[in-house]
Amino acid sequence: MDELNDQRQQRIKKLDELRSLGVNPFGTRFEATDRAGQLIQLHGKKTKEELERSGIHCRIAGRTVALRRFGKAAFAVLQDGADRLQVYLKKDTLGEHAYRICEALDVGDWIGVSGLLFRTKTDEFTVDARELTFLSKALRPLPEKWHGLTDVETRYRQRYLDLIANPAVHQIVATRSRLIAGIRAFLCEKGFLEVETPMMQPIPGGATARPFVTHHNALGVDLYLRVAPELYLKRLIVGGFPRVFEINRNFRNEGISTIHNPEFTMLEFYVAYADYTDLITLTEEMIVRLSREVLGKTALEYQGQHIELAPPWRRWSYRQAILEVNGLDRTALQDRAPALEAARRLKVEVEPEAGLIAILTAIFEETVEPKLIQPTFITDYPTELSPLARRKDTDPSLTDRFELYIAGREIANAFSELNDPLDQRARFEAQVVRREAGDEEAHYLDEDFLRALEYGMPPTAGEGIGIDRLVMLFTNQASIRDVILFPQLRPEK
Repeated sequence: MDELNDQRQQRIKKLDELRSLGVNPFGTRFEATDRAGQLIQLHGKKTKEELERSGIHCRIAGRTVALRRFGKAAFAVLQDGADRLQVYLKKDTLGEHAYRICEALDVGDWIGVSGLLFRTKTDEFTVDARELTFLSKALRPLPEKWHGLTDVETRYRQRYLDLIANPAVHQIVATRSRLIAGIRAFLCEKGFLEVETPMMQPIPGGATARPFVTHHNALGVDLYLRVAPELYLKRLIVGGFPRVFEINRNFRNEGISTIHNPEFTMLEFYVAYADYTDLITLTEEMIVRLSREVLGKTALEYQGQHIELAPPWRRWSYRQAILEVNGLDRTALQDRAPALEAARRLKVEVEPEAGLIAILTAIFEETVEPKLIQPTFITDYPTELSPLARRKDTDPSLTDRFELYIAGREIANAFSELNDPLDQRARFEAQVVRREAGDEEAHYLDEDFLRALEYGMPPTAGEGIGIDRLVMLFTNQASIRDVILFPQLRPEK
């Protein structure tokens, strides 16, 4: 800490030196007409002679991430986004005043330069600076061993240092941006309307999750950060919009892990006059197109596993998957006692008082999910697990629903929506019983949503896709924290 304070004081002293030269250490506008990456792409392979003949002038700005001084000259490396470009600072070229500014330069400072592209004696692509503009003084030095920063705590808590030290993180952010833009373009092309629904809701709904609660002083009521936009998007279907989508932020007051963050991004979309089988086709088409547009291919590597996104993808019923993966007899799915015995034999832990559906859920999560590496639609979920989904006409104990799994993780959840207001009320009331029994994740009863359904909702299919998990897949990241710029962490000590 003393060393940090000493370095900080030395840098503060340089503020006075810069001001004595008539330079504002925290400058204003600089017209950077070029980007380092663009210059490297356009001219980085040109020979020394070609650069000399071309006389290519450029203006770039960036953070100084390396600095070597040699008497009356210096080499600085500027980082511009994810790219780095060397700059040659020579006293004879810049002049006395500009070079005195250069002498006050530290690693971490921001500068702008204009000059000519050339190659050094060691053949390094470089800008020969003719003008130097000081833009911003860094009062803290970059941490020791900042280059290739690997400390996870520092990387997530101080993402700005991570972005400086690890340019590859920029590529993850860029991939995320392109992915979201591709989703938006795909759905708009398909005739969907992008909408926005409330993030603070009087009744949380649309997902089985524990909400965050806040208080609105003016109204004198508690409000909940949304766990999902589903019930509001369905209200829009009732109102007559046939195709709507929202790229939304959701909040769930649950644990933090490599695949869970309390604040996360979801895509939800709804299609009138369709059922869940239509969404299977649409989901395949969308993700395959995204992989081709963003990655340029449909085959990818994820954490050492080869995954092929080219359709068709496997369809597998929930119960059949449990039976086939574990070699169970069908009776294990029909009664609690044989299901509990199967769980014990498979070494799947369940609560002593767990019912049949809870036991099957535990077996599925522990034994089936990890094996769903290639894209797989798991279908026909029990009604008890799907309080908002339409019952199957052929078997009312099941629902018209699928979950998409890739690389052993749920990526999407979709179903034919329940549009029978009487059935919906009965399911909400069953959820209320569970909530009163202590289940904090059970659904609330939403009277206004039931009222909306009683005005009539057409047959509708809806789907939610976890954008963070899709980005993890596309960028080969094992932790959700690596695809969220500012993940939630425990308070800093």
